[in-house]
Parts: sequence; structure tokens; C-alpha cells
Amino acid sequence: MVSKIDSALQFNRTVLNLRSARQELIASNIANVDTPNYKAKDIDFAKTLQDAMSGNGPKLQMAGSGPHHLSGGTGESVMGAPVMFRNVVQPSADGNTVDMDVERAQFADNALRYEASVKFVDNQIRNVLTALQG
Repeated sequence: MVSKIDSALQFNRTVLNLRSARQELIASNIANVDTPNYKAKDIDFAKTLQDAMSGNGPKLQMAGSGPHHLSGGTGESVMGAPVMFRNVVQPSADGNTVDMDVERAQFADNALRYEASVKFVDNQIRNVLTALQG
């Protein structure tokens, strides 16, 4: 019984974990708006969620002598998905690629979607409790 409830909530758990991690990335971009040569980061949410749910997530890594050895990227990942740099909308003189308008919009959008996911999970749990009590 518990495994059925757990599997029913697995999708929502994955969504909330991804939304939370993405919110941290966007907040990091906002915090580094004045840092020279900082590159704004984000993840492809839809692809990462699809990979996580289909089982195409992180695979076992080969042994390396350092944390970035054989990684081929920045070494950063969110639930197995590589962290990507945002495309530059308007270049700045100091090399920083953070656009506050884009970051604020992404932050608000992600926060709204996170809250909607939480409410959806709440309703799902209430339905399970109603079914158990009835």
C-alpha cells in the first residue's frame, strides 16, 4: 500500500525537487548580477523532468583523478542534467551575462509553478486520505 502511494507521488516529488534546484540557480544568477565575468545558468526543465521520469537520468561515472576529470562540462548538474549557460541577450562590458529582467521573470514563473505543484500534491494527499478514511 505504501509503495503504491509512493509511486503515485513520485512524479510530483521529482517536479518539486527540480523546481527547487532551478530556483536556487536563478537566485544564484540574481545574487551575482554585479560579479564580473559571471555567466547566468539554468537547466532545461522539460528535458530534465522527462529524463528523470523515463529513467534516462544520471548514469554511473567513470573513475577520475579529479572532480572535473572526464566530465566534459562545468562539472555542475541538477539531478543528472547538465547546468547550461543562458544565451546572452545584451552583452555587458564586464562579461556578466545576467539580465535582471529575464532572471526576475524566470524566478517569478518558477516560483508560481512550484506553488501550483505544492497545491496539486496537497490535493492528491487529501484525496488519498479521504479514500483511506471512507
